[in-house]
Amino acid sequence: MSDAKQREAICVIGGSIFARGLTAGSSGNISVRTGEGWLMTPTNASLGRLDPARLSKLDPEGRLVSGDPPTKESFLHRVMYEERPTTGAVVHLHSTCSVAVSCLAEIDPADVLPPITAYYLMRVGRLPLVPYFRPGDLELAEAVRGFAGRHHAVLLANHGPVVAGADLDAAVNAVEELEETAKLYLLLRGAKTRYLTAAQVKELMQ
Repeated sequence: MSDAKQREAICVIGGSIFARGLTAGSSGNISVRTGEGWLMTPTNASLGRLDPARLSKLDPEGRLVSGDPPTKESFLHRVMYEERPTTGAVVHLHSTCSVAVSCLAEIDPADVLPPITAYYLMRVGRLPLVPYFRPGDLELAEAVRGFAGRHHAVLLANHGPVVAGADLDAAVNAVEELEETAKLYLLLRGAKTRYLTAAQVKELMQ
């Protein structure tokens, strides 16, 4: 895909994410791998008002080549790319239901959400909780690194999801599936729920 088409895809998907209320204000960020490094949404930029020409273009060492300065959370993206060589895109959101779940004391930090649907397991799988760090703290990058080699999706405590995919569509589909599953989990809390069985989960994960 050409540079122009990648830029346009980021802006179109960012606009869709924002319009559907999956992230608010200037929160959330998107990146894609290119042959020369990465394209990334800029710092303090609303996903609903992205300008293709102002996207941050970074070289393989993460240095800004052109465009506006990248998101302050660019280190989250770089960790995913470094630990997962087949990653083509990364999406990080502050989506309401996922953030709400990340704040609950009851969740299992080794696997935050139960096996509610087959699609969640196929697109997300096991979802670990990364301990809380203040926004911009570089120690968060190392905490994520500890999970990234084994998980393409993580949930940052009191913060939101970070999801890597083979391409932009895969990353977006996975983070949206995660948000919908978080919503289902919140809706089902307190109700007697029939989750997928261990055998069903094993079949899907294989």
